[in-house]
Amino acid sequence: MRIAQVAPLFESVPPQLYGGTERVVSYLTEELVALGHQVTLFASGDSQTGAHLAPMCERSLRLDRRCVDPIAHHIRVIDEVYRRADEFDCLHFHVDYLHFPVSARQARPRLTTLHGRLDIPDLAPLYRTFPREPLVSISDAQRAPLDWVNWQATVHHGLPPDLLRFRSGGGGYLAFLGRISPEKRPDRAIELARRVGMPLRIAAKVDTADREYFESTVKPLLDGADVEFVGEIDERNKQAFLGDAEALLFPIDWPEPFGLVMIEAMACGTPVLAWRAGSVPEIIEHGVNGFIVDDMSQAEAALARIGQLDRRACREVFEARFTAARMAEQYVEAYCRMLWQTHPRQNAVVAAS
Repeated sequence: MRIAQVAPLFESVPPQLYGGTERVVSYLTEELVALGHQVTLFASGDSQTGAHLAPMCERSLRLDRRCVDPIAHHIRVIDEVYRRADEFDCLHFHVDYLHFPVSARQARPRLTTLHGRLDIPDLAPLYRTFPREPLVSISDAQRAPLDWVNWQATVHHGLPPDLLRFRSGGGGYLAFLGRISPEKRPDRAIELARRVGMPLRIAAKVDTADREYFESTVKPLLDGADVEFVGEIDERNKQAFLGDAEALLFPIDWPEPFGLVMIEAMACGTPVLAWRAGSVPEIIEHGVNGFIVDDMSQAEAALARIGQLDRRACREVFEARFTAARMAEQYVEAYCRMLWQTHPRQNAVVAAS
């Protein structure tokens, strides 16, 4: 099958540091190539892939200080994809809704995976304007605000099985990995770690939009040796950071669409302590690969029992449910359904190729 993967340009594919969407696009693209599909990746020029790379800007826009208007670059991507649309059997977009005005006027097999939150009031009128666009959610919980749109599938994220390996822990600390923002609640992680008397290591990105929150709320809490802020880390450093931790703290306060870091921790054998919100109940099997809590007192009690969880079982849940191979297989099934719906007479030959 000839597949176009259309990635955001904010980060390279895969990202050099933080970047959940681009990282997932990378895992999916490489797995599709391994399965024998002909994949073209529309992404920034500093991306690394086994697919054919269509570079749409010199480097990832977040790292390019010359970039003032990122939307301008993404409009170019959409134009280029549709200029070359005859080269592909299916177009797979990861750029939210930017392409909808063009896609809605084209009879092309396509899917859009929505990677972000959907509970923003501005979104409902937009999706009512384009009610037939075929969409994929990354969790069932993500769908709730827009459960009436044209959902084709839910496909949970997956990782290559050898990307992160099992480790037995023993570092004696709790880990927070992700992005510094009010909805991710690093302040809650710090409070919890101090309540239970365990060191906390925070590896996180601080976006410009969240700088004030970091300076006013989080930075004043980084006043003791028990909390270490290490900043952003790359893929190579995740293995030790997550694998040596006693647990990953995921103290979110928003409808998390997925939470890639949860399965990254599980791949290392590290259990997850997460607040009940968004996708968490779909990812965490309470008492198996972590604990789901509703408040701070429950979190304290859960951490007292975190050492009783079998780290091998955490890894086994990852291998059974969250590999890149499973993710790619589900997407191929979705591509084939779109081919059936759009070109029913041609689908058998294309789907088998």
